[in-house]
Amino acid sequence: MNAMHLSRRRFLHLAASAVALPAVSRVARAQSYPARPVRIIVPVSPGGALDILARLIGQWLTERLGQPFVIENRPGAGTNIGVEVVVRAPADGYTLLLIPQSVTTNATLYEKLSFNFIHDIVPIAMISGLPLVMEVAPSVPAKTVPEFIAYAKSNPGTISMASGGSGSMSHVGGELFKLMTHIDMLHVPYRGGAPALTDLIGGQVQVMFSPLPESIEAIKAGKVRALAVTTATRSGALPEVPAVAESVPGFEASTWQGIGAPKNTSGEIVDRLNKEINAALADPKIRARLADLGSVPMPMSPSDFEKLIVAETAKWAKVIHEAKIKLQ
Repeated sequence: MNAMHLSRRRFLHLAASAVALPAVSRVARAQSYPARPVRIIVPVSPGGALDILARLIGQWLTERLGQPFVIENRPGAGTNIGVEVVVRAPADGYTLLLIPQSVTTNATLYEKLSFNFIHDIVPIAMISGLPLVMEVAPSVPAKTVPEFIAYAKSNPGTISMASGGSGSMSHVGGELFKLMTHIDMLHVPYRGGAPALTDLIGGQVQVMFSPLPESIEAIKAGKVRALAVTTATRSGALPEVPAVAESVPGFEASTWQGIGAPKNTSGEIVDRLNKEINAALADPKIRARLADLGSVPMPMSPSDFEKLIVAETAKWAKVIHEAKIKLQ
């Protein structure tokens, strides 16, 4: 009887251990992660702001977690090629995505994507936000946003608005401005921000909503005139330049970036990476480097980052439909 009692106790103990095992192994996996190099897929070409930010975070994670976080640039199809690489990757924490803000517009602009970003990618951590700058050619007489609106209304159909490409944030941000101010401007898409800025400086186009890092040197050199930044508040990089929202209440059109992983990546790995990335965003050297780029650190929980992506996707879908934006 005593032997049977001991056997029953041993059985119950083993059964309880078996139930606890998955939870323990998940924690153990997270603690031992990463055990080999990790790829961060960057869906744009090397050298731009997104690439610089990925390398900044990758270096931090390499130093903190003891394995190389290797940057792999996979540009193409408006960032969709790089995103799809991560969607199709194993959900083991060894393939991450530098999430560009473009995923929120691409969901509407592209009718036949092979993935659904909101369902197929797990947001891990926000990195930073970046304003656009509403800037005009020196030949444009307007010195403020209200003056520009008045100038545009008195010269309908004669103002050309440059962008870095159809569907880019410089395009949809400009379209939101047109919708909210009821002005008419002709959209002129370019293959990237650099040629668009060149033509703005030369006066071939009159206005542009440009990501701050692309045009801050031209602004400081007086080659173009900054009227406003597009974040809800002013930018520390151009503190004397007002926000568009000071003249057009409710206007906001910033670009941002973060880190994500394939769906079904373990919560323990997501939480560990979130903690490490948020620690990076609190580091004075990282913050100074972000400030050099005109970028503001935006630490968030994974769930808050997910809410932001969902809200931005809905916001830009409405703008794209109302402005009848099509890819060219």
